[in-house]
Amino acid sequence: MSTGPTTALTLDVPWEGETIQVTNIARQLPQEPTTEQRDDVLMAGRNNPGIRLPESAWTAIAHATTHPDALALQLRPTPNDPTGLLMAENVEGATLYSGVTRVLTSELFPGIQPRTGMSIMEVPDPQVQGLSLEGQPSAVVEYHYESFDHLRKHMWQTIHSTLSINSYAESILTRSVTRNLLVHPVLITFEDGTDPIEALVVRDGITRLASAWAVLAGAGEEASSVASLATAALLGDISAASARKTGSDLRKLLIDSRVEWRAKLRKEFNEEIKGEVPGPRAAQIFQSYAVPAQIAVGIEGHAGRLLSPEDLFDDAIRSVLASIHVEFKEWDSAAQNVEVITRALKRVIQIGDPRWSTSDLQDVYGLAVGRIPVADLPKVFGSTGRPPGTALWRAVYLVSALTKPDLLEALKDQAKAIKGGKRMAVKAFGGLLGPVIDLPWRSRKSLVTKQARNAWNNGGVLTGVVTGGWDPVPTDDFTTLVKPAMRGDINARCTLAVAGGVALIADKLLTRNVGSSLDAPKEKGGVPFRADTSVVIDGLSRQDNELGLWTLAMAANTFRADDLPLNSVARQSLTGRDASESAEKPYAYFKVDLEAQDKIARTADGVPVLLYEWDVVAASDPDRVKKPVPPIPSSEPAAPSSAADGDGSFTDQSGMLQQEGKVPENGSSSFFSEIPVPRRDEALPLPSQRAAEHRKSLRVHVLSARDSLDRLLALEPEVGEHTPLASLSVLDDLHKLLLSIQTDVEVLRRRTSTDDLDEDPYDVEEEEDAYTGD
Repeated sequence: MSTGPTTALTLDVPWEGETIQVTNIARQLPQEPTTEQRDDVLMAGRNNPGIRLPESAWTAIAHATTHPDALALQLRPTPNDPTGLLMAENVEGATLYSGVTRVLTSELFPGIQPRTGMSIMEVPDPQVQGLSLEGQPSAVVEYHYESFDHLRKHMWQTIHSTLSINSYAESILTRSVTRNLLVHPVLITFEDGTDPIEALVVRDGITRLASAWAVLAGAGEEASSVASLATAALLGDISAASARKTGSDLRKLLIDSRVEWRAKLRKEFNEEIKGEVPGPRAAQIFQSYAVPAQIAVGIEGHAGRLLSPEDLFDDAIRSVLASIHVEFKEWDSAAQNVEVITRALKRVIQIGDPRWSTSDLQDVYGLAVGRIPVADLPKVFGSTGRPPGTALWRAVYLVSALTKPDLLEALKDQAKAIKGGKRMAVKAFGGLLGPVIDLPWRSRKSLVTKQARNAWNNGGVLTGVVTGGWDPVPTDDFTTLVKPAMRGDINARCTLAVAGGVALIADKLLTRNVGSSLDAPKEKGGVPFRADTSVVIDGLSRQDNELGLWTLAMAANTFRADDLPLNSVARQSLTGRDASESAEKPYAYFKVDLEAQDKIARTADGVPVLLYEWDVVAASDPDRVKKPVPPIPSSEPAAPSSAADGDGSFTDQSGMLQQEGKVPENGSSSFFSEIPVPRRDEALPLPSQRAAEHRKSLRVHVLSARDSLDRLLALEPEVGEHTPLASLSVLDDLHKLLLSIQTDVEVLRRRTSTDDLDEDPYDVEEEEDAYTGD
């Protein structure tokens, strides 16, 4: 094997139980750009007449590239092209200019994508705002975080969730990252007053970026460990508070921290690369040290564009992302819907139509994308009565605002242009609204989010009356709107239709019912007849349908944004304790009885009757119901059973799920005590005495495992859908370990058993095979 300085090395690297041959490892890592080289990039960028970037953005680019000379060459104007040798990419309404180079992995921050707008996340995305320079569009955006800690947690979450879904680590170890990442400068600001910083963010290729970090972390490392490694490298152990206290420049602290981190990595590489046969870490470091990138540095708007200079660049980047993820790796429908509706609304704002106020539309946009918090709803819509600052009222006001006839048509026109279609039905527009409406509660109701979005794709609450124009009627008690609605008050009717309809859809009490649901038992998701979701809402909100209006009003009053009701997903007991022992207030919808004083249906024993989708659909058109309602046992209210509903989900009424922090009655790790280990000069207890102690220890630790699993499962709604609760490899390892323990316990049990004296207690080979599953 040649060991010349320019000869690529071939290494056999162990990875995940296999040996991978890597053939492109050099003897040296890319060098840090020198001060002179960075100055060349800065000068070339300043002197390019077609490129407008702030000085700080050029600084971030110059520190990141491993080929500053080549990038500077691309930036210098030529006689035939004033923008130089930059790559020009025409997108809708603009031309994007980019430089192609290689960049240091440790200088790239993971950015956000439109698909995260519909994901269930623990840490919210930052607010994104486009920037301009001297009134002209600039290839930079602002990420506005709450604090430096928000940035750190969001970065960790992005890498962790990305690797939990997919990883190219083995491929990258074999041949490094081969396809360009789409990168651009970003100004990161903080709400708490922390000094702003500049960075390069990856907008397409986040999985490749995260996978490169996984290669550096090594085989067998969990996604959480990889995310911690990347976050520590990019942000160090720097605290914004300590930087302020010492008067240090946060920008410089972060740059110096990353340079220092790379110096340690370079030292490790140089040690590994020595000798006839370099160590495997050399391959891991070299393949993940730098990646190819397309850095967007310029944007030029086309004549007649709708968007303002501040919004042009971000829309162009999102247009590129959308084309990539439709042609190559399509986003799911919810992610596409968020992308389309938010871009359509932004474009309508830029038109400047005198029929509506631009500032009002900006407020609606901020509320829709989460930039304006739910608590600020009374401030935004306070001119027509102050609505309660709740998630449900946010939904009511958003639907009212976005379905005003003229605005609805404008939004549909822009959505059609973005999607490239020729028409858009009301059902399709309902599908666009679904992932926007459920923003405040999607993490808490993740188990039924799919069914809810299917219902929005089926029309949601967009009835003919709702899309005809109306104004919400603020109230603290939706039942006060029933009488006005029955007298013909269109605003009261639509408020009930939207508020109650959103509640029923969000909690899976109104779904896109399918053929398998027809005539099935009501406890198993059955419905009396098939009807589109919007048709059911329309029937419930009819002026002459008292039962339907009361059903909507009581559903709206019952709705909670922080939990799921017993009607849709019953809590499962993992500890054997009765649900009544829970101190938490039950959350359940009850069937309406117009004859009852409180309008709640009860059994003969006075127990409230749970509401089912069957009851909701039946109440929308009582005359259409051909068969009687299945009887409900009088001893207790009916509850969901362990059966699949029409959407393929399962419910089980077996008690309340143990909440994190509550101690099971039969033991908890909080009360564990270590078994004392005698010193060598002490007499050992009798074997039977030691066995007794170990039996206690075994039971305590088994209970501890049960307790830990309960707490893990209780966290599932908060963790959300962006990452699995536990990776498959971890679960496989736990499963094997548990089977081994179970087998050993069974061996001891059979040896001790006196039920069958003729049985050979040691003949357990067949039993062990059954447990291991081999």
